Amino acid sequence: MSKYWSEFVHHLEPYVPGEQPKMDKLVKLNTNEHPLGPSPKVIEAIRAEADDRLRLYPDPDSGLLKQAIADYYSGKGHGIKRSQVFVGNGSDEVLAHLFMGFFRQDEPLLFPDITYSFYKVYCGLYQIDYDAVPLDETLSIDVEDYLRPNGGIIFPNPNAPTGKLMPLSDIERLLQANTESLVVIDEAYIDFGGDTAISLVNRYPNLLVTQTLSKSRSLAGLRIGLAVGDEALIDGLNRIKDSFNSYPLDRLAIAAGVAAFEDQQWFEKGCDQVISQRDWLNEQLSQRGFESLPSAANFLFTYHPQHRGASLAQGLREQGIIVRHFGKPERIADYLRITVGTAEQNQALIDVLDTLL
Repeated sequence: MSKYWSEFVHHLEPYVPGEQPKMDKLVKLNTNEHPLGPSPKVIEAIRAEADDRLRLYPDPDSGLLKQAIADYYSGKGHGIKRSQVFVGNGSDEVLAHLFMGFFRQDEPLLFPDITYSFYKVYCGLYQIDYDAVPLDETLSIDVEDYLRPNGGIIFPNPNAPTGKLMPLSDIERLLQANTESLVVIDEAYIDFGGDTAISLVNRYPNLLVTQTLSKSRSLAGLRIGLAVGDEALIDGLNRIKDSFNSYPLDRLAIAAGVAAFEDQQWFEKGCDQVISQRDWLNEQLSQRGFESLPSAANFLFTYHPQHRGASLAQGLREQGIIVRHFGKPERIADYLRITVGTAEQNQALIDVLDTLL
């Protein structure tokens, strides 16, 4: 605390990121990082860019990366143009810009009560009124709960930390009923089991879809995020970006992002590996009495009816395995969010759980 703080700083409740411990021989299953490293073509692209050109500013528009993203989704049949793509320093920066640019409205912003906790932080930072809409009894998002006046709607799909997926038909129903405010679908985990809402952006001008290269493309260490939507929405984001930081992505990140989108084979291999290991891990946990929510993400949200979540998390930690335990709100107090790791990491987790149980 400092006497030089502005008054509102005293009241901020900052986001608490997943722990990044410095321990040897650690099985790290707490922050949903990809178990497979980035494409070798990404590493080659970074090396090729790491030369005397680093003395020069990067392209403020990140045009090559925007074009690569547009080409990728157009190749999927979604007809995306470069002018419909925005990129930023991780999806958190993209989200920060859109919260400031679109959600400071007279009606409250709507998002789930159990979801990505940064949403509430942004509301505090930008003084945005919000309503946290309770998940239903199955910890699912019910579209009916969002069919009321609002200043915007945002939720992850799949939701985090639950991993539960909303089908595109429900998202489209929400868009059809909610035409007067922005709907943001935050797709950090969509590549592990869902269909992207990017397929809907050309039909709904109030839809904005955000994604990250941190998860399915194994680039958490480079911080690359994106948004796809109507050109007018992207123009608004660019106005905010250029009022904040005209160069959010450096030369290495731009080159790496382009290479990541171009190496489709490596991307599919990584997603298939995660999905296969997720299924295996889910079955192993079920055999040991755990109850897991159906997941379309690269993690499982699970609990054991006979064991407290905090005790299991601590017992795993003592054996060098770290998972995420949130502890609140009360109805998820005993859940653990377990990142899907390599086959060896997942087996190590199961072996330790056998001793704890």
